[in-house]
Amino acid sequence: MATYIILFRFTEKGIQGVKKSPERIQQAKRSFEALGAKVRQFYLVMGRYDTIFIVEAPNDETIAKANLSLGSLGNVRTETLRAFTEEEYEKIVKDLP
Repeated sequence: MATYIILFRFTEKGIQGVKKSPERIQQAKRSFEALGAKVRQFYLVMGRYDTIFIVEAPNDETIAKANLSLGSLGNVRTETLRAFTEEEYEKIVKDLP
């Protein structure tokens, strides 16, 4: 399974309903699981983004579906990073020409 870091920013609608966000997080986790992805961790962060998920998924298409589904609700905008473990990084570097 691949690892992804999903960065979230609240929309105006999302921040207005921020008290409901813990419930929305649980709904998002269930939605990701229904698509075959697993939210491993959630963080509230300070700075440019508001929250993040650390997610494992079988492929990019699964994450794209999950993000589009979540974004269509209008509470957040997402930016996704593919993350590589240290072991994966070492293999990538080792195999460089």
